[in-house]
Amino acid sequence: MILKHLHILNYKNIYEADLSFSDKLNCFVGMNGQGKTNLLDAIYLLSFTKSAFTAIDSQLIRHDADMALVQGEYENENENETVTCGLKRGQKKQLRRGKKDYKRLIDHIGLLPLVMISPEDQQLIAEGSDERRRFMDVVISQQDKQYLIDLTQYTHLLRQRNALLKQLADSDSTPDTGLLSVFDEQMIPLAETVYAARCHFIEAFIPVFQEIYAYISDGQEQVSLRYISQLCERDLREWYPRTLQRDLILGWTSQGVHKDDIEMLLDTYPLKQVGSQGQQKTYLLAMKLAQSLYLGKPILLLDDIFDKLDATRVERIINMVQSERFGQVFITDTNRQHLSSLIQEQGNLFHVEKGAITEL
Repeated sequence: MILKHLHILNYKNIYEADLSFSDKLNCFVGMNGQGKTNLLDAIYLLSFTKSAFTAIDSQLIRHDADMALVQGEYENENENETVTCGLKRGQKKQLRRGKKDYKRLIDHIGLLPLVMISPEDQQLIAEGSDERRRFMDVVISQQDKQYLIDLTQYTHLLRQRNALLKQLADSDSTPDTGLLSVFDEQMIPLAETVYAARCHFIEAFIPVFQEIYAYISDGQEQVSLRYISQLCERDLREWYPRTLQRDLILGWTSQGVHKDDIEMLLDTYPLKQVGSQGQQKTYLLAMKLAQSLYLGKPILLLDDIFDKLDATRVERIINMVQSERFGQVFITDTNRQHLSSLIQEQGNLFHVEKGAITEL
């Protein structure tokens, strides 16, 4: 998938931009706070129908404007796609493929595969299991539409089950748990499907991840991932009834794939405890670059990735993303020297200042 042209109007601090891109490398240089990340976020929006950083759509609109628009023209195996996302204050977001509006935004996921690497990825290490489950879900959903449908349905039923548990927990009368059994029967096959897909993903993903980490670090450390799930050892058909009383006390569902996690290991020890800043950064980069290879050749967004990395690791990453294994790349940095070395043979270089983007 190649993004050939991008039009932006009133997106965050970008007043207007019309940009044409190289099929391989597109580099954006500028000081912090000028709009480089906002540009990448606009590209992310067209793939995932939402911002990578902001949950509230109205905050994506330039502060002195009433609407924003992002439109991308793509080429995939000689077929052209135009995707447009329109945002208006007080109105529902509109997403259009060609001249046809989507009825469900979920139907768009996977059309424009994309991987983004940014400083926000540190949350994979620092935050709870929600972030690491999301990492798996974002990758799998772009390849397997049924997975996204099943996961969405499971999450919807989980919210309903939790609401009922809280209602029963707050009631003074003896709880009638019959409706909980109805939820259980619907959730169990969905949980099993999600679990199987995650197992398959992790099994295929680990060798690619280890290969990339070994290349970037020159084999100095050994890394691995371990998928943790209650379903590894438990059958929910047995455990839902067994944990019912505890769930009623807690007011939420204690068993299921919504409790899954990934353990991140460096030389068999937890990365969070033993990894230096540079090792943690390398680990996260290797995970995201492996995600890109797992998906084939998605669009790859690299936002300010060189901080806390030594010169050798920076050079290895630069060489890697230029290889034929990766597709179109968009990369930002404050250091023009890094980006100039990237485009000696191929690519475009842009300067970003106060939301204005100029090709150099």
